[in-house]
Formats: sequence, C-alpha cells, structure tokens
Amino acid sequence: MTKRILIFAAFLLGTICTMQSQEISKNALGVRLGDNDGFGAEVSYQRALNNGNRLEFDLGWRDFDAGNAIKLAALYQWVFNLDKGFNWYVGPGGGIGIIDFDNDFPGDNDSDSYFFLAGDIGIEYNFDIPILISLDLRPEIGFGDYNDDLDFDIGLGIRYQF
Repeated sequence: MTKRILIFAAFLLGTICTMQSQEISKNALGVRLGDNDGFGAEVSYQRALNNGNRLEFDLGWRDFDAGNAIKLAALYQWVFNLDKGFNWYVGPGGGIGIIDFDNDFPGDNDSDSYFFLAGDIGIEYNFDIPILISLDLRPEIGFGDYNDDLDFDIGLGIRYQF
C-alpha cells in the first residue's frame, strides 16, 4: 500500500512540474474584442513575470444602449500548459471605467465612473509564428451608481508576441 502511495505521489508531482514548465512569451501586444453589456474593443498587453505567471493590461472602449464607456483592466494570470501550443489560464484582477450617457438634451453631460473586481479564465493557442489567439470569460462585479452588478465579459483576443 505504501509503495502505491509513493508511486502515485511521484506521478502527481511529475505532472504538476510538467504543467508549470511551459514557455510563455515575455511580451504580447494585440486586441481583445468582447461583449458584456455592449460590444467593445480593447488594446491588450501581456507581460510575463516568469514561466507560469503574467500580467495583462487592457484599455478599451464599450458601446451599449445607454452610451459609451472607457475601461482600464489589470489582471494577474497563472498559465498552465494543456498540449503543444494550447494553454489555459486563470486569475484575479480589477479596473476602472468611465461611462458617458447619451442624452437627448443639448448641453446635458451625464457621466459616471466606477471600479470593478474581475476574474479571468480562458484558453489560448500559441502558433509557431509569434501569434497568440485566445478566448476567455471575465466575470466582473461593478461598484458605482450605474454599474453595480455582475457582468460576464466574453472576449476573443489576438496578440503579437515579442
């Protein structure tokens, strides 16, 4: 029985070490197209901290029924290798946003700011050329007068790695 436990523990440790040993690019810059309350695009930058962790910064614009928003998000991500070129990632983050409401009255300038907490989970494929494509889900909890609920932002990203 003890021999089986030792073999299983060695197998589990080897699997975990293999999962953490993938290479992620030092830098990646591109776009992320997403949708939660409205369609938007973000300029996205990823910076590797080591082989299994990175930071992601997104600056974007959203268009929705009530107006437009500018949003800045920052995320910390743990990256795990699935198979040749495929990775999955998960992590926490947050950000700020400014909403400009559309009004029918000239001179009436309504705007609001908010901050949010976010999580991120996604899958990505690293091509043999320096292109990375990803699909992720980013639940966000907003704190502000207008944005004070839970939104599920689904995004498709394409980034150039360098």
